[in-house]
Amino acid sequence: MRSAAEPALESMTQRRISTPPRLNLSSVISLAAAGIALLFLVVPLLALTLRAVDTRAWEYTAASPIPAAIRLSLETTAAASLITLIFGTPLAYWLAQRRSNLRRMITVLVELPVVLPPAVAGIALLVTFGRSGLFGPALTAIDAVPTFTRYAVILAQVFVAAPFYIRAAQIGFQNIPREIMDAARVDGAGGWRLLRGVTLPLARRSLSAGLILCWARAMGEFGATVIFAGNTQNRTQTLTMLVYNYFQRDLRASIWAGLILIALAMVALLVSQWVASRGDVE
Repeated sequence: MRSAAEPALESMTQRRISTPPRLNLSSVISLAAAGIALLFLVVPLLALTLRAVDTRAWEYTAASPIPAAIRLSLETTAAASLITLIFGTPLAYWLAQRRSNLRRMITVLVELPVVLPPAVAGIALLVTFGRSGLFGPALTAIDAVPTFTRYAVILAQVFVAAPFYIRAAQIGFQNIPREIMDAARVDGAGGWRLLRGVTLPLARRSLSAGLILCWARAMGEFGATVIFAGNTQNRTQTLTMLVYNYFQRDLRASIWAGLILIALAMVALLVSQWVASRGDVE
């Protein structure tokens, strides 16, 4: 049976639902600030798109270095993502299992390239792997100096993009309920079996989303690459390099290459969000 207060509560709830929220001064200010921020972030992209349409920038593609730059970018970013996956996953797993000051310091060092100025990252790679760098003599002895080759492009991409994957993977590993891990150990799982059969499947969505973000960051890498690998066409000139190289000589080519980069970044972000949201739904 319903109590006497229930009809009154239902009536109040219906009135709250049907009555639209009132706009006060703080709400208007917040809405205006949000609108300004949105316009600032979106309008430049729309302006670039409109300029590309106005100048018919896509007509430049066939006889330009854009296809070669796209191919080089896809090859190097795929290699950088694979290297990050192989070496970054164990590091992320180790960081997720530790609770110490050493872990915090290592986490800071791993994530430092995210906020490091790109030029500084390029110089750091150069004084490490360059001919006169820290490992220069050993690399020269085996004729494996990577500077100004596509291997330098890959190393630069790994250096600046790997932290995005490692951070996402670390969070994914940390979010696995400890009860599940303990139950798996009780059932006899341990070591590689535990990692392969329990940990990786449970964290796969975080790993996938992080790897996609890592790839997108590698695709947009410029500063470290131009210092460490140079900007040689058909050798180290990625799509991002081409945008810079052709900016003063042919703005139409730069605009079209920039739109391609924007499209790739949008696809990567949409896929990353879709992967992450599927984990929330399930």
